[in-house]
Amino acid sequence: MQYTLNINNQVEIFELNKVAKQAAGSVILRIKNTVILATVARDDEQVEGDFLPLTVQYVEKSYAAGKIPGGYIKRETKPGDFETLTSRIIDRSLRPLFPKGYAYPTQIVIYVLSADSEVDLQVAALNAASVALYLSDLPVEQPVCGVRIGRINNEFIINPSNSELKTSDIDLYVAGVKDELLMIEMRSIPQSIDEDTTPIKPITNFDGIESANDVNVFDIVDSKQRINEFDEELMVEAIKFAGEAILKGSLAYEEKFLSHKKDIVKLEYKKDINDENILACIEENYKEDIKFAINKMAKSERASELNELIKKIMKSDRAISEEWEEKTVTNSVEKYKKKIVRNQIINERVRADGRGLKDIRPISIETNILPNAHGSCLFTRGQTQALAIVTLGGESDAQMSEILTEKQAVSERFMVNYNFPGFSVGEASPLRAPGRRELGHGNLAKRALSPTIDMNTEQVIRLVSEILESNGSSSMATVCGGSLAIRAAGIKSYKLVAGIAMGLIFEDGKHAVLSDIMGLEDHDGDMDFKVAGTMDGITALQMDIKLGGISLDVLKEALYQAKEGREHILNIMKEADNNIVVNEDIIPKLEIFTVDPGKIVDIIGQGGKTIREMIERFNVSIDLDRDKGEVKISGDNKKDVELAKDTIIKITQKESKGNFKRGGKRDFKKDVVFKIGEEFDGEVKKIVDFGAFIHLKDGVDGLLHISKIKNHLKEGDIVRVKVNDDKNGKISLDLV
Repeated sequence: MQYTLNINNQVEIFELNKVAKQAAGSVILRIKNTVILATVARDDEQVEGDFLPLTVQYVEKSYAAGKIPGGYIKRETKPGDFETLTSRIIDRSLRPLFPKGYAYPTQIVIYVLSADSEVDLQVAALNAASVALYLSDLPVEQPVCGVRIGRINNEFIINPSNSELKTSDIDLYVAGVKDELLMIEMRSIPQSIDEDTTPIKPITNFDGIESANDVNVFDIVDSKQRINEFDEELMVEAIKFAGEAILKGSLAYEEKFLSHKKDIVKLEYKKDINDENILACIEENYKEDIKFAINKMAKSERASELNELIKKIMKSDRAISEEWEEKTVTNSVEKYKKKIVRNQIINERVRADGRGLKDIRPISIETNILPNAHGSCLFTRGQTQALAIVTLGGESDAQMSEILTEKQAVSERFMVNYNFPGFSVGEASPLRAPGRRELGHGNLAKRALSPTIDMNTEQVIRLVSEILESNGSSSMATVCGGSLAIRAAGIKSYKLVAGIAMGLIFEDGKHAVLSDIMGLEDHDGDMDFKVAGTMDGITALQMDIKLGGISLDVLKEALYQAKEGREHILNIMKEADNNIVVNEDIIPKLEIFTVDPGKIVDIIGQGGKTIREMIERFNVSIDLDRDKGEVKISGDNKKDVELAKDTIIKITQKESKGNFKRGGKRDFKKDVVFKIGEEFDGEVKKIVDFGAFIHLKDGVDGLLHISKIKNHLKEGDIVRVKVNDDKNGKISLDLV
C-alpha cells in the first residue's frame, strides 16, 4: 500500500507492508530520490532493571549515494559521527512516547537506501521511524513529527532543501507530538561578507554544514566575517513556527495511518517498586534524615548519607518483622527524596544546595596550567570541573569524513572531543571509546563555539574537554573552558562564549525554572535545557522534555533566565581572559603569503632540492600553490618559520640565474659579503641526511656536504670551514 502526503513543504511517499513484514512495524519513506527503510522490533521478555531498553540505530549505506566505503575494509563498519548523532536525535524524540513501566528490549533500525543530495536525511529518518513505530503493535498512541526550520530573506521556511539551507540564516531542528514539543536542536554558524558587507555568503569551514545567524544582532569583524547570535524573541518566534508545522504533520500522520495501525499487543508493565507502608514509615520516622541528606553540598556525601539511611531502615524492627526487601526500600527512599526535592523548590523556592532558583554555583578559572599544551583552561563551577585543552595543527591534521549527500570528503578543521571518565562521578568504571552521550556533548560544544572563531585562519584546531568532576552541566563547562582555552592558545576568537544548563519543575499547577542545574535537579526535574551564547545572543541550544510539552511562555521565561545566568558567567570569564599569558614559545607558527607565481620554480629548486633543504634546515612544512603563488609555512618554532619565510622571500627577489659572483658579493643577504676561500669558525646548526648546515655570520648558513665530513658531527659543535662555491644562491663549504 502506498500513501502520498504533501505536508510541511515536501512530498512524502510511504509504502506499508511491502518489506520487513516480520518486524513489529516497518515502513519505506521516499522523498524525491531519498529512500529510507525504518523497522521496529521487540523482544518478548522484560529486562530486570527499571529502565526503558530502547536502541535506535541510524545507518547510512554507501551504495545509497553510489559510493564504495573508503578505507581498508570495503563495507560499512563502525558508524560515523553523523550516524551516531542522528541516532541520538531520533532516540531523544521517540523515547518519551513509551508508557511508564515498559521494559521490553526494543530496537528501531533506520537504513538510508538511496540518498538525494537535496533531502534532509535527519528529518526524513525521524519521520520514517516515527510512522514505523506508530504502525507497530507497540503501545505508542501518537506519531512524532520532526521539522527543520530555515529563514531566507527574513521569512521562515519549513524543511528547506540542503541547497536552500546554505542560504538560510537559521538552522533549527524540532520534534514533537501535536502541540507538545519534545526535542530542540539549534546552531548558529557565521557567514563571510564582502568588503561592503553585502552579499552574505555562508561559510562551511568548520563542519561542512551551513547554518544560521540573526540579522538583529551581529558584529562585522575585519570586513570578512559576520558573527551571528539569536536574541530570545527570535528564538521563541522560530520555535512557535516549528510547533505549528509539527502539529500539522503529526495530525496528518495520525489521520492517514490510524486505520493501518496494528492491534496493540497485551503486555505487562513494571510497577513502581515501592510500598505505601514503607513510604508512610519514611514520612513518619525518617523525613528529617532525608532532608539532611538532600541538602548535603557534596554529591558523594549525599549518596553516602542516603545509603546509610537505607541500611538503617533495613535494620529497623518494622522492616525485619514485615520482611521488607532492600530493593523496595531503596526505591521508596528514592521516590520520597524526589518528592522532597521538588516540593522544596516549588513551595520554598530553595534548592538542595541552598541556592535560590537563579543562583549560579561558585566559579573558578585557571588558564594555561599545562606548560606544554598550546592552550589550556581549568574551569570549575561548583562540583563540575572541565579541563579544556587546545592543540593547533596544519592542514594535514584536519579530520576527513564522508557525508552521504556530498560528493567529496569534508575536511573538518575545528574538532571538539569530550571525555567523561568514571572517576568524575566517583565510579570505578573502565575507560571505553566515546559513546553517544560523549559525542553529543562534544557536538553541542562545537556548535556553540565555532561561530566565534576566526574562520579565515588556515590552522586546524582540536579542543579536548577532560571532565574531571561532574555534578551536572559538564557540557556547558566544556563550552566555557573551551572558549578560554582557545584564547589561551593565541587563536583569534571574536567573542567569549558561555553555556548554562537550565531545569524545570512542574508540580501542583506551579512551575519553577532553575539556573545552572546540578545532577540531582537534572535527575528529578522535568526538563534539561542547555543554552550557550555570547553577551549578544544565543549560538547553540539543546532541549529535552521529560514530561508532556512545554508552553511558549515557560520556554520564553527559561530563555531569559538563561540569559541572566550566561551574562553572569561571561563577566567572570572576562576577568580570566584579561589575565591569559599565551605560551608563545610552544605554539606552532603559520605564515601565509604570496609571491610571483613564476618564482615558485626557484623555491622548489632542481629536482625539489631547494625546498627539501629548507624543510630539513628549518624543520617546517612548506605548501606551494603554483597557480596563485601562495606559500604556506608551518612549524613548531616561531623563529624557524620566520627564517624559512625570509629565505623564500630572498630566493624570489634574486635574478633568475642567481646573483653570486665568484670572488665578489652575494645578494642572498644584501648586507653580507662572502669571498671564495674565506674561512669561518662556524657552529653546526642542523644535521641532515645530506650534510650539515654551518652558521657563518649575520644569520647566514652554509652547507657542508656529507661527502666532505670526516668525523662525526653533532649540533652545537664548532668547526673550521671555508667558502668553496655558491650554486643556486646557496653557499657550499669545505672543511679546513
